[in-house]
Amino acid sequence: MPVEVNIKKGEPVERALRRLKKRLDREGVIRDVRAKRYFEKPSVAKRRRIKMAVFNNMVRLKYER
Repeated sequence: MPVEVNIKKGEPVERALRRLKKRLDREGVIRDVRAKRYFEKPSVAKRRRIKMAVFNNMVRLKYER
């Protein structure tokens, strides 16, 4: 899925680049690329997901009060 950013007439390239980076961040493209840089064994991936779920649940319970 290509990500496109249209540059408006007279718009600085830096501003368009900033919009592109925001869009990539929102869609999670950079995070996916970094995650898939190296192969992760399924057991390690499962352990990581469980660890993240436990942490997120702990934070949710802390702020639920």
